[in-house]
This record gives sequence, structure tokens and C-alpha cells, in this order.
Amino acid sequence: MKLSVISDRYGKTVFLICSTIAVIIFLIISTNLVKQLSTQERERMNIWASATEKMAKSEGNADFEFLLNIIAQNNSIPVMVTDADMNILEYRNYELPDHVEDGEHVAFSELTEKNRKFLRNRLERAVGNKDFDRLVNNDPHFIKVEVYPGINQYIYYEDSILLRRLSLYPYVVLGVMIVLVLIIYSAVVYTKKAEQNRVWVGLSKETAHQLGTPISSLMAWSQYLEACGTDREVTSEIDKDVKRLSKIAERFSKIGSRPSLELEYINQTIESSLEYMRGRISGKVALNFHFGEDDYGVLVSASLFEWVMENLTKNAVDAMAGVGEIHITTGRGKDCIWIEVRDTGKGIPRKNFSKVFNPGYTTKERGWGLGLTLVKRIIEEYHDGKIFVKESELGQGTTFRIELPEAKA
Repeated sequence: MKLSVISDRYGKTVFLICSTIAVIIFLIISTNLVKQLSTQERERMNIWASATEKMAKSEGNADFEFLLNIIAQNNSIPVMVTDADMNILEYRNYELPDHVEDGEHVAFSELTEKNRKFLRNRLERAVGNKDFDRLVNNDPHFIKVEVYPGINQYIYYEDSILLRRLSLYPYVVLGVMIVLVLIIYSAVVYTKKAEQNRVWVGLSKETAHQLGTPISSLMAWSQYLEACGTDREVTSEIDKDVKRLSKIAERFSKIGSRPSLELEYINQTIESSLEYMRGRISGKVALNFHFGEDDYGVLVSASLFEWVMENLTKNAVDAMAGVGEIHITTGRGKDCIWIEVRDTGKGIPRKNFSKVFNPGYTTKERGWGLGLTLVKRIIEEYHDGKIFVKESELGQGTTFRIELPEAKA
């Protein structure tokens, strides 16, 4: 059982590590692609700036058509040309608030006031309180162009729509991949849990079935011994143990199916469940009840709830190595009835508070680690309640708390 739990834990860890590595690799590849596209756009704008500069400085023998063709080829990257005073001289490829007909280019001075303000705001946000020379040296989106000796213009460009979308693409896909990993992980865990439940239910029912025949036989032998004149005290003890076995078989038979819940009074049910345990635990263990004056009504399956109390009591006895005190207290909380089982045993480290309910978790050399798992299943799945470690201190003891819905009048 321990090996199975360890293997399952490591299997989940390996799956999560592999998924994380795959996501990281994808992010690295996607980020590199975006960087490459950004570099290409930078190179295109440098060529565009060079063509603009040559056009400004050109003489009669310049190939104007070739230079104009280079400038005209930029139909995707938003760009502005400004003077040293940040006055916009030219713009391209911006989606303006006041729509301009496709293919029509309107000079900046002829734009509507709303469009001019839009472009100025875009430029001011990019520049901030810095000067152009500093931006040219530090920001790749600004390029200085010398149009005449001592006279500079500045080109400011933004990432194209394609690049902006590709910049978001890795994170969108990352989100999708994370969701898929979580879905796959949840499906695997659910399938594993469902498989464990089927095995658990099948084992429980088979155990109940196998116990049926020897129990019937023991009942018959008890009656036979009594008829033969065997001491009544002996046969009475045998009958108690046979009834105990019958109750255990009944409990196992109820695992896997929703038990019928009936109104029971919690104090009375606890005392009844531990009556059998009193004579079978060490005399060095003091079993103390701290019940309120009122007995609280709850809807429970008595046989299964008794199993819960017996398991908690056995665990407490084991934790104390057969010497110490067990205190069982009941009370009413907000919309619930609570039961606390406190021992004076070796305690549980805080990091293991939730692990103690996991299948296979045990501190005993020969334990299967199923007792508290069964307890949690009975309380939470069959009774819609809660069970948890309320507090524990190493060397001082542990308190388990059960909360059950109070039966409405």
C-alpha cells in the first residue's frame, strides 16, 4: 500500500514537471519568434529611414522611383516623422478615430482635430519627458534622420498589429495549455480515484460476503455449546463476539451504497459504540466522556457512525501505546453538532494534518493506513459532515473533530 501511494505521488509529480517543462519550452520558442519579428521590423524601419534621408539629401541623379518604392512598401508598421520640436510632419498606417477612406492618405495638417489629437497623444506617451536624442540612443522605436546638415528629423514607429497580436499569442496559448494540463491532470486523478473506489467497494462487499458463512456457523456452535451445558458466561461472551462480527459484516456491506440515515441521539450513540471497546482496551487507558446536559439529534447510519468512533478510539490507543487518557466531548455549533476525540499520545506534526486521511498513511509498522481514510469517507460522503485534526502537539496528544449537520426539528 505504501509503495502504491509513493508511486502515485511520484507519477503526479513527474507529470506536472514534464508539463511545466513543455510550457517553458513553448514560451521560449514563442518569445524568440516574437523577438525575431521585432528585429525584422526594426531593420525594415532602418531601411525606410535611410531611404527617407537619401530622398531629402538627393540630387538630380538620385533614383527617386526606387526610393519612393521603398518608402511606399511600408503598409503595416505605424510610423510618424517629426521635427526636433516634436511637431508631426508625416504619419502612416494608423487607425484614426475619424475614419479615412482606405487607400486615401490625408496630410497631417488636413486631418480633423480629433485625429491630430489622437496622433499627438500617441507620440507624447512614447516620448514622455525625455528628449529625442536620449530616446534615439535608448529606445529602438526612435530613429534620427539628418535631412540637411545640422537639421534632423525623427522617425517614431510602433509595433505592427501582427507583432502585437503575436506578442499576446504565447500567453493565450499558455493559458490554454495550462487549462488542458489541469483538465488532463484532474481526469487522471478522478479516474484513479474512481478505480480505487471500485476496488474499495468490491473488497468491502466481498469481505462482508465471506464473513457471512463463518458467522452463521459460529452462531450455531454457540447455541450447541449452550445446549451442551457450557457455562452461560462463556457462551455469552462468544455471542457478543459473534454479534460483533455480524455488525462488522453489515458495515462492510454498506460501503459503496448510500446508507439510510435515521435520527439518533449523539451521546447515546457514542456510548453504545464504545461499550464493546471498554472491555477490550488496556486498563491503563482511561476513557472519559464529557457530554452536555442535552443530547443532540443527528441523522446518521448508527452502525457506520459507531465504526467511526471505534476507529478513532483505536487510533488514540495506538498513539498512546496503550497508556493514557481519551476524552470524548460533544457540543452544538452553528448549524452543526460536533464531537471531539482527544488523546494524550505522541501527537502529529502539523505538516501531516491532512495526510493522515490519505490511503496508505500510517506510522505503524504493520498498518495498512486505511482506518482514517474510511472514517473520512463515512463522515464526508455518507453523512455530509467534516472531520479534521483540530490540534496536535508532539508528545502531548491530538484532537480530532467531527462536525455533523444538526437534525432539523
